[in-house]
Amino acid sequence: MLVLFETAAGFAVFKLLDEKKLSKVENLFEDFETPEKANKVIQLVDFKKFADSADALQAGVALNEGKLCKPLKKLLKKVFAEEAQEQLLVLDAKLGNSIKEKMGVSCVATSAGTELMRCIKSQVQALIPGLPEKDLSAMSLGLAHNLARYKLKFSPDKVDTMIVQAVSLLDDIDKELNNYVMRSREWYGWHFPELSKIITDNIAYIRAVLAMGTREKAVVTDFSSILPEDVEEKVKEAAEMSMGTEITEEDLINIQALCEQVLELTEYRAQLYEYLKNRMVAIAPNLTILVGELVGARLIAHAGSLINLAKHPASTIQILGAEKALFRALKTRHATPKYGLIYHAQMVGQTSVKNKGKMSRMLAAKAALACRYDALGEDTTTDMGVDNRAKLHTRMKMLEDGFSRKISGKGKTMAKNEKYEGISEVSEYPVAADSTLESSSKRKFDEDFEEEKPKKIKVEDDAEDPNVSELVHNRKFKKKSLNVKINDLARNINKKQLGKNEKSVDGEKKKKKKKKKKDQEAEV
Repeated sequence: MLVLFETAAGFAVFKLLDEKKLSKVENLFEDFETPEKANKVIQLVDFKKFADSADALQAGVALNEGKLCKPLKKLLKKVFAEEAQEQLLVLDAKLGNSIKEKMGVSCVATSAGTELMRCIKSQVQALIPGLPEKDLSAMSLGLAHNLARYKLKFSPDKVDTMIVQAVSLLDDIDKELNNYVMRSREWYGWHFPELSKIITDNIAYIRAVLAMGTREKAVVTDFSSILPEDVEEKVKEAAEMSMGTEITEEDLINIQALCEQVLELTEYRAQLYEYLKNRMVAIAPNLTILVGELVGARLIAHAGSLINLAKHPASTIQILGAEKALFRALKTRHATPKYGLIYHAQMVGQTSVKNKGKMSRMLAAKAALACRYDALGEDTTTDMGVDNRAKLHTRMKMLEDGFSRKISGKGKTMAKNEKYEGISEVSEYPVAADSTLESSSKRKFDEDFEEEKPKKIKVEDDAEDPNVSELVHNRKFKKKSLNVKINDLARNINKKQLGKNEKSVDGEKKKKKKKKKKDQEAEV
């Protein structure tokens, strides 16, 4: 059996002299304690050294991917030209499959082979002549650095660090712009306070201040490119009757310098947003389609990178950015938050308040899939994001309209075919039976009860049968006895009610007589 061994200097093929050693792996390290013992177990067949570091890097990348590189192919052709019937012991089963497919060599990858490779590595300098330890360590270090650089050397469009920095800078610029605009409104408000109420848009306000200067020049200044006609007229009218204080030329220069800074920052912010938009489309196109550029960039920035975001489950992505609220809710045993940064996504904003939680949960589930597809997929397309967005739109429409989702269409159709269509007759309780009055109500009760009686059973074919006739007679007798009982019950109830009424009347008369006697005695 031949053994393929990979080093940082090149590929080596050894011959295993005693294959029975692989059956006793536990004591295999004892045979490699010294170089002399190791040479008795295996012998070097051939060694192919790498020409340069680029050749070593190419071979290392191919081995990581389980592919057959050119130096290894040449070495195996040379070795198996002489020993064609031998088996090849390899470390990686994936590499063994590729060797078998391309060269037809029978390859073996077992746990015993892994232990043998470990033992060979301990005596590699003695087993491969002309390979000093210093050179091998230097080659190993150089190859490790090259492989690390190769793994980090992605396409420049695929660097998500730029997204993290860009979205953080965008948030900082927004804060600075708000501070600058507030400061400029307050500063210029001492001179022209009415302008702040007339022009609500910040950029229009800044441009109007730059174009106008002092309020005295407002009548002469043309605001047509900045403001609508009605607003322009209001500004000119307010400038003539303004209650503000006078400012010097030096004050105006500083105010206008601040306004210019605001305009420059606004232009840079627009440019930075376009840059961020292009980066997001290149790095995470499916996530961008689902949640938008800004929300997607903030999710990536909060997680640290796109890979870290892809490792998060959907439940974590849903509340990402609401950690304080989550831990506060867990501590106080209140309801946990339903959404975090994902709340600002367009699809969550379009839903009603009662459905925002459901929508954020569904969107987080689709966003988790999109992150993994964007981060780990080789050929990234936008088909997945477009399909998931269409499904979410459909689901959102169903939630808003109040339709329920079909659980099982096949089961429903089967139930429809097997539907029972029997008509059941239900007898109602006669309301007149609750009456306690005599005479007329009693008659009404009897009439209603007779109307609501079930129809008599017609006996035609079995009229001569004595069992049938006896059954009909028993039913009639039961109905008559039931009627008699109900009538007796109604009479008893009426009597009791009348007795109570008479007693109450007698009691009232007695009370009145007693009162009269007391009044007469009091007068005397």
